[in-house]
Amino acid sequence: MKTVETIAELRAICGEARASGRTVGFVPTMGSFHAGHRSLMSTARAETGLVVVSLFVNPTQFGPNEDLGAYPMDLDGDIGLAASVGVDVLFRPSVEEMYPGGAMGTTVHVSGLSDGMCAAARPTHFDGVSTIVTKLFSIVGPCRSYFGRKDYQQLAIVRRMASDLDLPVTVVGCPLVREADGLALSSRNAYLTPAERAAVPVLHAALTNTAVSIRAGERRAAAVTEAIWARVASEPLVALEYVEVRDAESLESRDEVAGAIVVALAARVGRARLIDNMVFTVDDTGVSVDAGVGIGADGLAPDIVP
Repeated sequence: MKTVETIAELRAICGEARASGRTVGFVPTMGSFHAGHRSLMSTARAETGLVVVSLFVNPTQFGPNEDLGAYPMDLDGDIGLAASVGVDVLFRPSVEEMYPGGAMGTTVHVSGLSDGMCAAARPTHFDGVSTIVTKLFSIVGPCRSYFGRKDYQQLAIVRRMASDLDLPVTVVGCPLVREADGLALSSRNAYLTPAERAAVPVLHAALTNTAVSIRAGERRAAAVTEAIWARVASEPLVALEYVEVRDAESLESRDEVAGAIVVALAARVGRARLIDNMVFTVDDTGVSVDAGVGIGADGLAPDIVP
């Protein structure tokens, strides 16, 4: 695995790969790799000829008083995991390399999708994400780029941004990955104390109860969200920030559970802000659930919702 730190060198490597007939697979990250990142890299490795992973803690997607200075870092572990999966290039630019001269005068904003949900508490976050991802797509060039479905709003924004700007990038959404007890994997899980870690599976439990109720015929969005609030309230260490039922593609609010919808939530647990979701398709044939995949003794196992 080769580590590069400059935009020019990465552009040259990707250009050479495409000139030789190889497809470029790109996984943008902020580091502190876990099994969710591994799954993205492994998928890219299976589907493309040159796998590039960026590791850049992007300051423009952090708001005032957020955890930019304390964001979890494990460079040696990240290098080891990426190499073990077969990543070809690890791109580790400095802030000065990505933002020469300081703050840019250009910001990418995706209207509609960047409103509500996580944007309510983090109003500048998604503009920072859209802008840095646009820059990275410009640097890497034509590629397949892999994003996890845990960050559901982010994935929708990146897809829309790439489509609206006619970027030569195929955005691939990959399954949300969970611990065996249902906790969605996140670098910020490292912030959790033992007591908080014992409490947070209530989020997945609440979503699992939602799946059961929808399969039993519940179609009222208000009833779905109220049940999640009530279930999570049983854990005093977990404070819900929002629960919403949205259209799975447009992210428009829905009053009814019908068609393709996402039930998404965010919670504060001590220092950590955690997000989770499940995607439901409800039609004449029944109810299907995309709950992600779980890590068990046999590795990744399918749908962990009964």
